Amino acid sequence: MSHEDGAVALISHPVAARLFQAGRRLRQWDTAHRWAWDTALVLVLFGLFSGADLSHQERPPDTPFDFSHLSVRQVLLLQAALVLPLWWRRRTPLPVLYATVAVFLLQFSAGIILRADAAVLVAVYSVVRHGRIRRLWWAIPPLLAVFVVAPVRLAPLASVWDVSFFIATAGTAAAALGFAVRVRGAQLAVLRDRAVRLEIERDQRSRLAIAAERSRVAREMHDIIGHSLSVIVTLADGGAYAAETAPHRSKEALGLIGDTGRRSLADLRRMLGVLREQTDEPSLQPQPGIADISLLCERIRAAGPAVEYRSTGDLSTLDPGVQLATYRIVQEALTNTLKHAGPHTTVQLALSVDGSKLRILVRDSGSPGAVTRPSHEGHGLIGMRERAALYGGTVTADPASDGGWQVRAELDLTPLPHSGGNPA
Repeated sequence: MSHEDGAVALISHPVAARLFQAGRRLRQWDTAHRWAWDTALVLVLFGLFSGADLSHQERPPDTPFDFSHLSVRQVLLLQAALVLPLWWRRRTPLPVLYATVAVFLLQFSAGIILRADAAVLVAVYSVVRHGRIRRLWWAIPPLLAVFVVAPVRLAPLASVWDVSFFIATAGTAAAALGFAVRVRGAQLAVLRDRAVRLEIERDQRSRLAIAAERSRVAREMHDIIGHSLSVIVTLADGGAYAAETAPHRSKEALGLIGDTGRRSLADLRRMLGVLREQTDEPSLQPQPGIADISLLCERIRAAGPAVEYRSTGDLSTLDPGVQLATYRIVQEALTNTLKHAGPHTTVQLALSVDGSKLRILVRDSGSPGAVTRPSHEGHGLIGMRERAALYGGTVTADPASDGGWQVRAELDLTPLPHSGGNPA
């Protein structure tokens, strides 16, 4: 398993997904209730350090630091002066750093050490995390003051180098954490923005592909409908001429007009949502049908693949629109087979009419050197589904059990319901 696959497996794990979801909800809640999070931080820090500082006020041996002269009120005031400014750490991080450092230097100068001095590290983190990049250098002077005063005052307890190393390490860790969180937040923001833009672009591409395919279907159906109307007009003229000389021929003409009109009306209703004004001239070539699939298979065989074509049922009497949709679906499936499976593959093409259903199956055996089929839906599959949807059908494309690829389509041959009289 590659590192990328391992990362995907880790991210898709249910526990990791729940943690990511909890983190996202926490960030959303924090964005909407910043004051609550800042208040909780101040209360937690004050609760952690106040009890420890109040219970340990003995004088360390051989040091100039003396806690015994401080009252409870004085300790609480110093702790509040260190911790309370953190409530504004995200809105004004630099002034908060100056305030906490000032209290820190004041108490150290007075010989006082408090565990609440850790608030200075929180202030350093906040400046790096929330401060303006161009103003970060303003945080250097107070931090240099801490770096100079603290080792000097703590010299009786430890060497200057040890104290300096500890202060530098703690300050660097706080700053590094702030930088890491800031950079990670910026990366997530960029990724979220990119995901939104990619989703918009994907939807736009899908809509454009659907629009282009519907436009092409509308152009193809133009010839079929135009032909039907021409037949109706011709039959009507002939029937009117034969009404006086051969009434039985006039009756036959009326029957043919009715059949042709119903088929044309069904095509018009199917295409009503996709027809649009066309600026180009319609093609004068006859539209392909099921009879042309044999010639299509011959062209595919000439390119290399072995195509086995069989059909069951009476396909020649199908509606011209159904035949055109069938031809285009088979054409797209065979083209994809040639593109992805290569010339050294065997294709099984089957058309069958079962009652009111027309079923299409195109299955290839695959090829050892063929490129893996893409997992996303391309324009070809979108086009096939659009054509099948015109006749209440569906199209599915997935890997076959023998390692190849298969496309299954099913069209509904049931005529659309119609009522007598003028259509609404």
